[in-house]
Amino acid sequence: MSHFDHGQIPAEYRAYVGRKAFFLVVLTLLACFLLIAAVSLGTVRIPAGEVLLSFLGLGQDARAEIIIRSIRLPHALAAMLAGAGLAVAGAAMQSILRNPLGSPFTLGISQAGACGAAFAIMLLGTGTMQSTQASALGIANPYLTTLSAFVACMAASLVIIAIARIRGASPEVMVLSGVALGSLFSAGTMFLQYIADDVQLANMVFWAFGDVSRAGWPEVGFMSLTVMAALLFFVMNRWNYNAIDAGDETARGLGVRVEWVRLWGMLVASFVTAVIVSFLGIIGFVGLICPHMVRRIIGDDHRFLLPASALAGACLLLAADTAARLMLAPRVLPVAILTAFLGAPTFLYLLIRRRSP
Repeated sequence: MSHFDHGQIPAEYRAYVGRKAFFLVVLTLLACFLLIAAVSLGTVRIPAGEVLLSFLGLGQDARAEIIIRSIRLPHALAAMLAGAGLAVAGAAMQSILRNPLGSPFTLGISQAGACGAAFAIMLLGTGTMQSTQASALGIANPYLTTLSAFVACMAASLVIIAIARIRGASPEVMVLSGVALGSLFSAGTMFLQYIADDVQLANMVFWAFGDVSRAGWPEVGFMSLTVMAALLFFVMNRWNYNAIDAGDETARGLGVRVEWVRLWGMLVASFVTAVIVSFLGIIGFVGLICPHMVRRIIGDDHRFLLPASALAGACLLLAADTAARLMLAPRVLPVAILTAFLGAPTFLYLLIRRRSP
């Protein structure tokens, strides 16, 4: 028995951990490769070597430096941060709600952000008509619009949590509350669109398109702090999520405060989602699909699932944004359109594979 304990099991466990760690390394290298490709590709092609030199602070081409540092790098980092934040929030929501459909998009948080932005454009007058080479539309006060969207996202999240505290923080109560609130906020957005004039309506639709090109360095800095803090929180609770996956009663028997973990997890996931949605608009399916894809490869152990979901989300959204920029160049297709086109059939495929014998 002693030989079995100290020989076979440690070797198997090292192999188990090694496979997960190898997958994380592969995702990290893929993210680095996609970052260089995203900065390199575009209307103006910049050699990958010049991009690497720029990252190291050794760039020689002044024109390329302006393009990289002022335009492409902040947009690429925004895509990676948004993808990582939405994916890790989706992974946490699916675990704490014990529902494979849990995600910021399906729980109505994104719809709340769209309603908040529509409120700012319609009633606070932030939507304007402008004459620029890039677009005839514009947000006169993007910070007020962002703040309004953020407040609406957090309001929806707090209502879900309040209902859960009143009725008990069961997964069913939280999911159904999110679905109902999502429908309510969608109705509010449609009402504001119905009574809006042409310019306001166009700006509401323009804002709702998830687009990472809106982000500059200040937005990237704020999103990086938020996403890193959320990821740290979720990783610190990885053992709690593993216990909850075994069932609430089992988790309580192991000393996990299930209701506390569920409520705080929802609050943090909602907060990081609110920050991303308020800055970039609605980007669907990333938080739903990435955790499912990662689970199929490395399983449900949250020690590896959470960081792998974040890396997979960063890779997916960065690749989708790069493709969206190149498909109709020089016009830029909002990345949310591409993620929706790719996400819906991919999710249906995962559902069919999951149910097939």
